[in-house]
Amino acid sequence: MSAVAGAEAGAAGPGALVSTDLTVGGMTCAACVGRVEKRLARIDGVTAGVNLATGRARVLHPAGVSTAELVAAVERAGYTAEPAVGGPVPSGPEPAPAAERWRLLVTAVLSVPVLVLSMVPGLQFPAWQWVCAGLALPVVTWGSAGFHRRARQGLRHGTATMDTLVSLGVLASFGWSGYALLFGGAGEIGMRMPFSLTADGGAAHVYLEAAVGVPLFVLAGRLLEGRVRRRTGSALRALAELGAKEVCVRDPESGAEHLLPIEQLLPGQEFVVRPGERVATDGVVVDGGSALDLSLLTGESVPVEVGPGDAVAGATVNVGGALVVRATAVGADTQLARITALVADAQAGKARAQRLADAVAGVFVPCVLAVAVCVLGFWIGAGADPQAAVTAAVAVLVVACPCALGLATPTALLAATGRGAELGVLVRGPEVLESLRRIDTVVLDKTGTLTTGRMELAELTTAPGVTEDQVLRLVGAVEHRSEHPVARAAVGAARARCGSDPLPAVADFTATAGVGVSGTVEGRLVRVVRPDAAAGPLPAGLDEALARAAAAGRTAVVAELDGRPAAVLAVGDTLRSGSWRALHRLRGLGLEPVLLTGDGPGAARAVAEELGIVQVHASASPQHKAEVVAALKAAGRTTAVVGDGVNDAVALASADLGIALASGSDAAIGAAGLTLVRGDIEAVVDAVRLARRTLATIRANLLWAFGYNVVLIPLAAVGLLNPMLAAVAMSLSSLLVVANSLRLRTWQPGRGGGRPAGGGRPARRRGAPAGAGARAQAAARAGVRR
Repeated sequence: MSAVAGAEAGAAGPGALVSTDLTVGGMTCAACVGRVEKRLARIDGVTAGVNLATGRARVLHPAGVSTAELVAAVERAGYTAEPAVGGPVPSGPEPAPAAERWRLLVTAVLSVPVLVLSMVPGLQFPAWQWVCAGLALPVVTWGSAGFHRRARQGLRHGTATMDTLVSLGVLASFGWSGYALLFGGAGEIGMRMPFSLTADGGAAHVYLEAAVGVPLFVLAGRLLEGRVRRRTGSALRALAELGAKEVCVRDPESGAEHLLPIEQLLPGQEFVVRPGERVATDGVVVDGGSALDLSLLTGESVPVEVGPGDAVAGATVNVGGALVVRATAVGADTQLARITALVADAQAGKARAQRLADAVAGVFVPCVLAVAVCVLGFWIGAGADPQAAVTAAVAVLVVACPCALGLATPTALLAATGRGAELGVLVRGPEVLESLRRIDTVVLDKTGTLTTGRMELAELTTAPGVTEDQVLRLVGAVEHRSEHPVARAAVGAARARCGSDPLPAVADFTATAGVGVSGTVEGRLVRVVRPDAAAGPLPAGLDEALARAAAAGRTAVVAELDGRPAAVLAVGDTLRSGSWRALHRLRGLGLEPVLLTGDGPGAARAVAEELGIVQVHASASPQHKAEVVAALKAAGRTTAVVGDGVNDAVALASADLGIALASGSDAAIGAAGLTLVRGDIEAVVDAVRLARRTLATIRANLLWAFGYNVVLIPLAAVGLLNPMLAAVAMSLSSLLVVANSLRLRTWQPGRGGGRPAGGGRPARRRGAPAGAGARAQAAARAGVRR
């Protein structure tokens, strides 16, 4: 039982539902999946989803049902089971044991001479058939023991699987060959047998090549299939291994440093991150400045500058100077742990296409057995040679392949969710990918989604005779004493303009709530106040600047030097660097953007005009946002809502698909089906394109899996397919399905569209604590109230 499930079980009553992951052994096809799910579902209140690609079962059950009961139910179905270990990350199919590889090697050594002699008449020496029979006997018994054992277990439980088909095919081929050798004249010394691609019979014909070729190719196919399937989950396992193993902890008082295992690090402790090292865990920078490479965690290709007060995530790489970080989260509470758990949950689910394939596979094997019996009876009843009748029936048994049906969807989902995690796109379940494919309208919040959520100086207008550098230097010095969002924006602009030069000292600093700040800088009285608190009338140019700020929904303050208005500073939230490109690419995918924000009409209209958004809803309360989404759905639109705040949670939950930014509130993330770890909404475009590619891959896999059986089973039934070639085709079908899914592991998001001349100024990306943007915007809406 997982740690979460165990805690829930301990805290909840016997009727509460908890989730338990089981590792199931012995499953070889989708029919096995259906049988395990049905056996678990016989327990009252239990529902289960079994993933053939990962070999795991996600079981939802009452707290009163123990893990031992679940394991026993799986074992009654003929399989092994044990509680999954290793945390939330599925380890994927285990590497083939040495015994299985040795079995394949011995089978190949014994089978190759039989295949060559049976297929090349010119090499058939006297008594060759008896030598082949001697070589085939260990292959049919020892080499195929796993197929026979699992087939026997299935029959004991009244079910049939792919192993049943293989076992019957091998035994039927060898049994008929033995009959032909002993009683049919095939054992005469000097007999030669021509090889045929079809099921032609003959008075002296043996099918030893099918008896050894079927287990050889199936064993080889399953080993190769397991190797390829393990690669589909490699992205998630690599993500889980990104975390540091040791951390250099610093004593804040003495400055002494010492190494600790990462498991012993506690929240609140400070640790050192030197250039080239990984950040050990989530935290806040205490000292130092550097750039962090987030590509392995979020897919973000550009390093992000961080400094004191900035939040950092564990597993990111320090590519600049040394940092001292105070840990804020460790273990399962870190961003990396949440990412891996979320992706693991997504891979444990089932898409509708997979549920359909599993349902078909559940009745597929019994139908194939019935078809094989009918083929055998038809050929014999039609007066055909008994050997040809047996060969056709064996070919039907061997060529049928529900493995491809069972692997078509889960392998694609494994590869897609792993690749999405690498790109900073986390899906909550496979149904999210299906929803992404259907959406036609994207509803976007403004603050923190299209914009950075941080106040920055958007426009500076000075009075005649006053320079921008002079104003910024003096205003920055006074505002440096204030923590107001407007003050921080002014200080940031001043420092950017002054470069490495320090801001001058301020004396007699005074802050008046609701009015502004004042102080003496280099002998001059500097005041930064609300427009209605200015000392006198503003010059015409400054009046126009105030009007422009009001129209754009920005917050404006007046800077006074020695009692005279000197400048107007307009502060506002700025667009994210990739917002215009993201909107351009969304339209290229046929999606219509809608702006839905709680900000006033001026700010909303300014952003909409810059991004080319036609449909705008401003001053929207959380309830109004949900009503807008409901109206779009009533109009026949399939909606995705993108947001990051608590006020977006209702809209996220009511949409066809909710998309949250990982830097947003827990309420928004909890209500969303998809989370963007990257800081820009261009990841939405990547998610949509990845979903479309994934669904296309699943359709191609299912088309091949169904089409393969539709074409080859009739060919085998009419005697146009040799059983050995049927075994080759069966193994290749599964390999092709898994290999096609594996292509998603290397999928690359396309980049298209640039910025128009005069477009919104890209904002410098910089890490910021979650919620800072929301606080800044709230202050902006409230005006300059200190």
